[in-house]
Amino acid sequence: MAKYTRIYTRTGDDGTTGLVGGQRIKKNALRLEAYGTVDELSSAIGVVRAGLRQWIHAEAHAELAALSRRLDAWLAWVQDVLFNLGTELATLPKDRWADMPLVSTEDTKALERALDEAQHDLPALDTFILPGGSYPGAFLHLARTVCRRAERCLITLRETEDDVSIETVHYLNRLSDALFVWSRWINAARGEPESQWNSKTTPPAP
Repeated sequence: MAKYTRIYTRTGDDGTTGLVGGQRIKKNALRLEAYGTVDELSSAIGVVRAGLRQWIHAEAHAELAALSRRLDAWLAWVQDVLFNLGTELATLPKDRWADMPLVSTEDTKALERALDEAQHDLPALDTFILPGGSYPGAFLHLARTVCRRAERCLITLRETEDDVSIETVHYLNRLSDALFVWSRWINAARGEPESQWNSKTTPPAP
């Protein structure tokens, strides 16, 4: 008979959940809000990667396929780092283990390298642009806003918890920049024009 892992445990029916070390905390605790938002961010990035898949295999558009593969590789790495970040937030210092993966300065430097790589292919931006463009580009903008919210959660959590490293905040700050630039990068590769902010906008004519 096939074995399966039961998803429901009923242990959270009282409104609490367990940290990695077994401690129970309320599901609306700020720590849980922080790593829950990081999980939401990873989910949004997963949608971007799903949208890239058709272009990764687009043999008729070799340049677009190559850029899509490159972007997907970066996003796959980001999802791994975000999982490390979520684990870091869900584990109190006394419960951490040797060689536990933690977000580091090197991760932030890697994002800066990604930013430099993508911006090299982009025209200078002299106005505000609105989220949109291609499907992956629009969802990268959505991921950017979730990333900003995750960053705010971490900054607030650091005000009361001294185990939240500044490296995690730096990483999310740089990641939000990268998500913005990657959106422009994929939109440009697909020939999608950027929608510029019009401060004197008017509604459509009747």
